[in-house]
Amino acid sequence: MVLRNPFVTIIVTGVPGVGKTTVLNHVSEMIRERGGEILVVNFGDYMFRVASEQGLVKHRDEMRHLPLRKQLELQEHAARSIRSDAEQGLSERGFLFIDTHAVIKTSTGYWPGLPENVVEELRPDSIVLVEAPPEVILARQQRDKTRVRSDIGGVEAIKLLLDMARSAAMSSAVLVAASVYIVENVEGNPRVAAGKVVELAYMLR
Repeated sequence: MVLRNPFVTIIVTGVPGVGKTTVLNHVSEMIRERGGEILVVNFGDYMFRVASEQGLVKHRDEMRHLPLRKQLELQEHAARSIRSDAEQGLSERGFLFIDTHAVIKTSTGYWPGLPENVVEELRPDSIVLVEAPPEVILARQQRDKTRVRSDIGGVEAIKLLLDMARSAAMSSAVLVAASVYIVENVEGNPRVAAGKVVELAYMLR
């Protein structure tokens, strides 16, 4: 039997620069306005905390260039920690949202952000893909000076990454019988995508 968490669990993915974190900020606000209980966590933050403690990286974007086996170790640790934190912090009426990537472009190729051990640990009800036109994503990447994303490439590279992300999300979803839900992050109005994600969350309850 497929395992599920007592609380609704949604993994929100998107290629770097698509604006998924902004969308999730609005999701959190909307659910709280409705009196809902919500926990939003960033998968990369959990990985980075351990990697920085071990002296492996100085900023988050360096993690893509760590040896694959080390990245897998960090991933598994993050998944266990997230579920543990959620079990302690949420009731069965709550919502857990996990901000992460379905696929990561690394120096050793494209790497699944939600391999079998990770997705089975997190037990999602749905995997959301936040998307936008490649040209819009590139412009957002260029505006964000807090991150180092020049290695991701231009419009064609982003198109490929979007295609890979859809394939990776569906592959991960099959392992845990989760749905895959696609929303567009409309330029200048992230609340549109956020509203659709909130509707999904309540339908999954």
